Amino acid sequence: MADAKVIPFDDDRSRGGGAQRPARRRSAGSRRSGGEPAVVREVQPLPSRADAQDDVPVTGESSEERPSPARGTQGPREPREAREAHEGDGGLERRIASGLSFLRRRLTGNYEVDDFGYDAELTDQVLMSLLRPVYEKYFRVEVKGVENIPAKGGALIVANHSGTLPLDGLMMQVAVHDNHPAGRHLRLLAADLVFVLPVVNELARKLGHTLACAEDAERLLEQGELVGVMPEGFKGIGKPFSERYKLQRFGRGGFVSTALRQGAPIIPCSIVGAEEIYPMIGNAKTLARLLGFPYFPLTPTFPWLGPLGAIPLPTKWTIQFGEPIPTDGYPPEAAEDPMLMFNLTDQVREQIQHTLYKLLVQRRSVFF
Repeated sequence: MADAKVIPFDDDRSRGGGAQRPARRRSAGSRRSGGEPAVVREVQPLPSRADAQDDVPVTGESSEERPSPARGTQGPREPREAREAHEGDGGLERRIASGLSFLRRRLTGNYEVDDFGYDAELTDQVLMSLLRPVYEKYFRVEVKGVENIPAKGGALIVANHSGTLPLDGLMMQVAVHDNHPAGRHLRLLAADLVFVLPVVNELARKLGHTLACAEDAERLLEQGELVGVMPEGFKGIGKPFSERYKLQRFGRGGFVSTALRQGAPIIPCSIVGAEEIYPMIGNAKTLARLLGFPYFPLTPTFPWLGPLGAIPLPTKWTIQFGEPIPTDGYPPEAAEDPMLMFNLTDQVREQIQHTLYKLLVQRRSVFF
């Protein structure tokens, strides 16, 4: 594999090489670069009564309450546990009906993705269902401060990054998806390497991930989306275990500039528990260069135990969303002020670091 190129988030210039921009929606007869037919949702006639019954949502919400994938906000909804409790005896029938309806739409191509490749229906009904057992049963994630995430409008969540493999971003997505009362979806900004790996590339697109660049981030915020960024990048997830919970450099403050341009609040997020899932005690740099990876981790179990060594340790996680830092009070030219960007970047970083230390003091054990 060729060396992966990490595109800095704060680079406002056009990108060249590396991963390609997500394909825009095309006509029904066009095909994507990989040979897969482009999926386009056509306007459908009003469903009959029988079809309407087939499309009963899993959560028991009416069709008017179900969000459009292209929107950045959704109507208020109950927590997932409460919705399941309200399903009653008819819950199983509704699940079966919804599942059959879902399969019919996938087989007929009657679904849509947005300009970034995000498939909201597949994410809600399949991908989140696959991630949820890891979130609830394996890492037993505890979420705090979800009320600090606005119910509507664009916002930028900035989190620490750790764990050798970027599982923290996925767990943060589930945390927002399952706990926010407004049913918001988190759109993560990912490194170029994610979009050159087979299978991972397609799954990331479907989950709503896009390249970590200012252009895409601004478009998402302008559309009212909730955007997540981890400015430490590979420096964060690839740091040795001896430096756990010590934040690395936050780049040149590109995320602050983007938030200032859109007037979007910045929400610091602190994640405890991810550092210990793969204790990185070494880095095989020569092997990493041959494979085109930024690092090749050596842990107490990997690669010594083979595939079993790739199983993460079942640590106990805590994800805390801090109080928003508003940016809408600054003038438009503030986005070009390097001193302001530096101060805001330092403020976000210090708030995340302080919360990490606080959560570590409160933690009883790595695994409980």
